[in-house]
Amino acid sequence: MIHQYRNNGYNIVLDVYSGAVHLVDDLCYRMLELLQEGKEDPTIESLEQPETKEMLLERMQDTYKKEDIEDALDDIKELTREGQLFTEDVYESYVGEVKKRKTVVKALCLHIAHDCNLACKYCFAEEGEYHGRRALMSYEVGRKALDFLIQNSGSRRNLEVDFFGGEPLMNWQVVKDLVAYGREQEKIHDKHFRFTVTTNGVLLNDEIQEFINKEMDNVVLSLDGRKEINDQMRPFRNGKGSYDLIVPKFQKLAESRNQEKYYIRGTFTRNNLDFSNDILHFADLGFKQMSIEPVVGEESDPYAIREEDIPKICEEYDKLAKIMIEREKEGKGFHFFHFMIDLEGGPCISKRLSGCGSGTEYLAVTPWGDLYPCHQFVGKEEFLMGNVDEGITKPEIAEEFRGCSVYSKEKCKDCFAKFYCSGGCMANSYNFHGTIHDAYDIGCEMQRKRVECAIMMKAAMAQIEEEGV
Repeated sequence: MIHQYRNNGYNIVLDVYSGAVHLVDDLCYRMLELLQEGKEDPTIESLEQPETKEMLLERMQDTYKKEDIEDALDDIKELTREGQLFTEDVYESYVGEVKKRKTVVKALCLHIAHDCNLACKYCFAEEGEYHGRRALMSYEVGRKALDFLIQNSGSRRNLEVDFFGGEPLMNWQVVKDLVAYGREQEKIHDKHFRFTVTTNGVLLNDEIQEFINKEMDNVVLSLDGRKEINDQMRPFRNGKGSYDLIVPKFQKLAESRNQEKYYIRGTFTRNNLDFSNDILHFADLGFKQMSIEPVVGEESDPYAIREEDIPKICEEYDKLAKIMIEREKEGKGFHFFHFMIDLEGGPCISKRLSGCGSGTEYLAVTPWGDLYPCHQFVGKEEFLMGNVDEGITKPEIAEEFRGCSVYSKEKCKDCFAKFYCSGGCMANSYNFHGTIHDAYDIGCEMQRKRVECAIMMKAAMAQIEEEGV
């Protein structure tokens, strides 16, 4: 399977199963289109058949020289022999092995606070309550959660814990106490905790910043972009905007971390389909690491993204990619999470097939110690897997998540982006289709565009490096 497209003046060909990317001229691009017309992918045997060359000459000789067509065909055959074009699917045979893996938990999302001091209009957690009651996690529950993680992590040494909410800083003393407990357990069990905190910044101060810089491997800072956009969607409960309070704090924190190991994380909605301007606003504020995610909501929600918004969103991704290339040339580059892609190695096979590991490697823990596949399933009782006292009491839920892959989803089978998104978000699939073995269609369209832009940017950056040598 190959995917070919044009973007920003480049003719790009992606060989899906090898991951090889080729920049080709118009002749080769057209030839590849003809070779795929009305049949299965060509094999090296079919490419070497005399009738293949005859067909190409007949269809292309009015536009291109015969010797150029023959040379291009030879190049295509050579790439096919080398396993960089029209390669066969070698991944489906690994699905069985992935399903057989034991549940080895490597990451927990600790819901340290089911409470929040903002009233974000799109919040899937209902101002931190997660369809339930307001609550703060006790130290005792958090300690049991870390013990559970250690006991269920097998031989894995590096373990990840994200302090999440609601707003984690509303329960800051427990965060600090749990970090201290984790550091004690590292020595006893030969483990290493990588702690992360996700915060809206309202309670951020110098003391908390100092602790974050000492103990947190990463920090996620919630901000939606321009002041008018952020304050429309992320107000306090009294309706007042949060931008003016939190931006100086975030700027100070990012600088104190040398512009590394953090993300400014925003959400765009129908209110700001021109979201590239919000990302550039982040950059102009001095931030270097950023992400802005599409909101996910019911179609009845006024802010929800709809099918008719997709063309505009794709234009924005194209616009952003081109601007990022120009800023890189000017020495003003920054990182945008959705355009960061590894064309050399990429994730391991299990990641390519089944994604984030929710329900198997990654679990969420509520303030009272219940275990769910991830933070977006919290409150859905059908996905309650167990608790920190008894462990996983419904292994069949983990079994279902382990069986979810790009090969269990019909929509993924012929999608060129499947090994970059690994089938997409299972929570979104469940929310829109009632099963984790489907895909959120609007999300898929955006993901495909992001992958195309990311690959184009890799090509452009490589060209920039060559010109700089």
